[in-house]
Parts: sequence; structure tokens; C-alpha cells
Amino acid sequence: MAVRLFKLRDVPDDEAEDVRLLLGEHDISFYETHAGGFGIGTPAIWLHDDEKLDQARLLIDGYQSRRHAEKRAEYERLRAEGGQVTFFDRFRQHPVMVIVLLLFSLFILYVSLSPFLSFGNN
Repeated sequence: MAVRLFKLRDVPDDEAEDVRLLLGEHDISFYETHAGGFGIGTPAIWLHDDEKLDQARLLIDGYQSRRHAEKRAEYERLRAEGGQVTFFDRFRQHPVMVIVLLLFSLFILYVSLSPFLSFGNN
């Protein structure tokens, strides 16, 4: 019986490709489903049968632990070098765009909350 192993929604392409390669290297038979034209399907990697489910989960858990450690180290390195982009960096690079987006956000917030703020004033 088929069993869903790994959801692909919001997963970076490089991570999905690494999982495919990992499963292929260990001769674990799988197939993929996609979200479809309207995006309402379930993009995922499925095993054809659940006999190798435990082995596949161990492989993916180990891979994700290593990936987390690598990405965290990369983030810390960038932060230590000053390479991590902050809000103020964006503001210095594109001040007009940041101001326009902030004003637009405040407008949306005002339009969303104004009916509730004037509810008792009628």
C-alpha cells in the first residue's frame, strides 16, 4: 500500500532533489505527486509500499538534521561577517520602495480595522 513519506509543499528545490537522490541511492522505490493546475493537490513523495518506510524515514531524518546544522552554520557565518541582510540594509538600498510598502501595509491595516474601531460610534 502506498504511503506518503515527504510533503513537498514549500520545500526548496535543492532539498527535494537531495531527498530524491537519497532515496534513489538506497534503492527505495518512490513516486511523486504534484499540486496540479490549481495548486489544490498534495505535492509529495510517496513510497510504493510501506516495507521500507522506517528505513526511508531514518534516512530523511538524518538528512534533515545535517541540512539544519549546515544552514544554521551558514546563517551564523553570514551574521558574523555582516552579510545577513537586515531591514535597515534594505532601507538604505531602496528607501522609496520600503516607504511605499510600509505605507501600503498601514493602509491595508487601517482598511481592515476601521469597521471594528468605529463599531460603537453609530
